[in-house]
Amino acid sequence: MKILVAMSGGVDSTVTAYKLKNAGHEIIGCYMKLHGKPNYHEENIKKVEKVANFLQIPYHILDLQEDFKDKVYMPFVNTYKEGKTPNPCALCNRFIKLGKLLEFAKSLGCEKLATGHYARLENGLIRTAVDESKDQSYFLASADKEALKYLIFPLGEMKKEDVKAFASSIEVLKSFATQKESSEICFVENTYVQVLDQFMDTKIPGEVLDSSGKIVGKHEGYMHYTIGKRRGFEVKGAHEPHFVLKINPQKNQIVVGKKEELKIDEFELKNINLFIEAKNLNCEVKIRYRSKSTPCEVKIFEDNSAKITLKESVYGIASGQMAVFYDGDKVIASGFIE
Repeated sequence: MKILVAMSGGVDSTVTAYKLKNAGHEIIGCYMKLHGKPNYHEENIKKVEKVANFLQIPYHILDLQEDFKDKVYMPFVNTYKEGKTPNPCALCNRFIKLGKLLEFAKSLGCEKLATGHYARLENGLIRTAVDESKDQSYFLASADKEALKYLIFPLGEMKKEDVKAFASSIEVLKSFATQKESSEICFVENTYVQVLDQFMDTKIPGEVLDSSGKIVGKHEGYMHYTIGKRRGFEVKGAHEPHFVLKINPQKNQIVVGKKEELKIDEFELKNINLFIEAKNLNCEVKIRYRSKSTPCEVKIFEDNSAKITLKESVYGIASGQMAVFYDGDKVIASGFIE
């Protein structure tokens, strides 16, 4: 097959390209320029060029900075402005990596798009990776269902340690196995607040309220807080930890309370993204990337919104985050928490 491989200069995409080339496919590499961090792209493109020369494959540099700004970067900023917690990686996968990049793959006549994600595909559904500690099915769950038929995830059956060992066994690729990997949001240098500071004043002191509406202290600006945070604000006379329960951006207020007050038994979603035909689901849900799955019932409405009733309580659901629904190891739906 003719396959476009998303290449970042990291070990995962490098091994992905190597494995597919070795399997006899016609491979084209592609590096995406998504944001303008100084020297970031220059270093990565050198690595991509090194791999492309070694594998004797052509590669493209695709400038998607405007699309990324429109679909990922500014929604990230605006979601915090609204007092919610964004999920930029989910948006990037849907609109950029499995959206614009897939369009580019098709324009080159490629039959498939391959990435270094740790996930599997089976019968048109995303499955969790063999390496559970690196599984990225959560972030891929925002993908358009139609995109899945064009995707390949060659690392889904591999453990991360084996990917690194594989790269180490090839002289030219040894350095890729030992280089530091980025785990944070790609366009955030230190903290997300530094990104927001470029667009607005985040340091406007405001009131801290308890759940009854009583003013109990002060905070340094609502954008510094996310649901469940327990530091960085004042609560007069408190003898036990308090957590952020709610954020009111219009009044620059945060509501805090004890851990038990974070407990949630139901929540609502907008724009549910279904991978199967269903009006109601009996399944498990992850409310954030590293959370454990929780049994739930999902009622889906005509406007694509949904009400989720949890069979076990969870703590600290944040509006703006993605909920991902699983049937065993298969992703069957996703949506953004209201």
